Amino acid sequence: MLRPGDRVGVAVSGGADSVALLLLLLELRKKLGIVLSVVHFNHKLRGKASDADEKFVAKLAAHEGLEFHSASVYVAKKAKDERANLEDAARRARYDYFRSLAESGICTKIAVAHTADDQAETVLAHLLRGTGLAGLGGIHPVAESVVRPLLGVRRGELRRFLRALKQTWREDATNRDTKRMRARIRKKLLPLLQKQFQPAIVEHLATLAELARGDEAFLDALAEARVRLAVQEKHGIARIFVHDLFQSWGKKEFSTPTGTEDKDTTHNRKSLSTRMVRHIIANVKPRAGQLSAKHVEAVLEFARGGRSGASLSLPGGVQVRKERDELIFLAVDLAKKTSSCPNQHAYEYKIGFATGEEEVRVTEAGCVFRLRVIDWPRKRGETSKEGAVLDRERLRFPLMLRNWQPGDRLRPLGHRSAHKLKRLLNEKHVSRWERDGWPVLTSGGVLVWARGFPVAAEFAANERTQAGIVIAEERI
Repeated sequence: MLRPGDRVGVAVSGGADSVALLLLLLELRKKLGIVLSVVHFNHKLRGKASDADEKFVAKLAAHEGLEFHSASVYVAKKAKDERANLEDAARRARYDYFRSLAESGICTKIAVAHTADDQAETVLAHLLRGTGLAGLGGIHPVAESVVRPLLGVRRGELRRFLRALKQTWREDATNRDTKRMRARIRKKLLPLLQKQFQPAIVEHLATLAELARGDEAFLDALAEARVRLAVQEKHGIARIFVHDLFQSWGKKEFSTPTGTEDKDTTHNRKSLSTRMVRHIIANVKPRAGQLSAKHVEAVLEFARGGRSGASLSLPGGVQVRKERDELIFLAVDLAKKTSSCPNQHAYEYKIGFATGEEEVRVTEAGCVFRLRVIDWPRKRGETSKEGAVLDRERLRFPLMLRNWQPGDRLRPLGHRSAHKLKRLLNEKHVSRWERDGWPVLTSGGVLVWARGFPVAAEFAANERTQAGIVIAEERI
């Protein structure tokens, strides 16, 4: 948690736990080789009592000859403005301040005084609200620059330590307010469990949290590795094929007993898919928002059965789109921008064919196009499956590779008349988002090819063609 040379800001509220943490670190600072300062955050929730807490902590810091860093926020107003839970708003404001101290370099670490009792209360609170493995992990000993050295220590031990030193502390009356769930767990549920069910319940819950964090970290690493392989992320937009989202563990990753393959494959696929969805959303989410198990399940159901072109909104300002066999994750603000700017991915590339092969890298469409001239009579059999072969002699150069535009018309080979490309795209169920930046090739201002369609009938290679141009496309 702490290394020699660390500038450690001890978060002191004035309560017994944080005061004890400060005194313990004062005893250990020479041995640890650390520099201490005192950090206090005033939530302005208890009027004069909150200000008295701040004065108490400032006086304690001065008595120990330590630097004192403080900040205050009217958290009740903040919670009201954000329509947020009061405790959640207080926690976010407090940790935002801790993060600012770390980012500014004032402190390299912030030590917080959570105890084994806090851990037990947190695990119980998560269980009562409904949680998965991540929630069972409770409070983490290390989270970025925040460290919690007392997670293995009981609250009662700290009070005995302070009384032995005749050190006073401040009491927060709201900790006794049983209208709050955390206070009810502390004052009623935990004592009941200790007295009538299991005297070592706090230690057992702390052990459960530690084991859950280990398992969660392992499974999370597997999901993150799969996301790196399966997800294409660019400009804040993440894309994944539905097949890749539901892919089960590879044979090399795990082996299953004979006769259990079907059951285990289904379970593994769901477990991995759930974690992958959470990772992807966390990577594109522009703001805070609680993603529940129901939200994740909705994404999985949408992936399985959602129609192409449909979308799903999630907390944190995330939109999920279905585009044929892909899911697209992006911020809602970016989604609105792409919806209001149909030609956002406009591009135009000239192709002169100075040589027998041209390569055009179209970053706007995320792909590379390769056009090559072939001896059509000799290689006709090899290219019969391509379906995109133009008669070179019928073309006017330079060709133009660009995004489709409203009004574009194409008569694909096999059609009697030309149709608007928009209509053809609709018939192929190409969503309005997917068609943005859709590539087409023109010759003398006339469409000769569009992605996903046969070449234009009047430019297609035929029995009289000598030189053909084959069009191939690869993703970047």
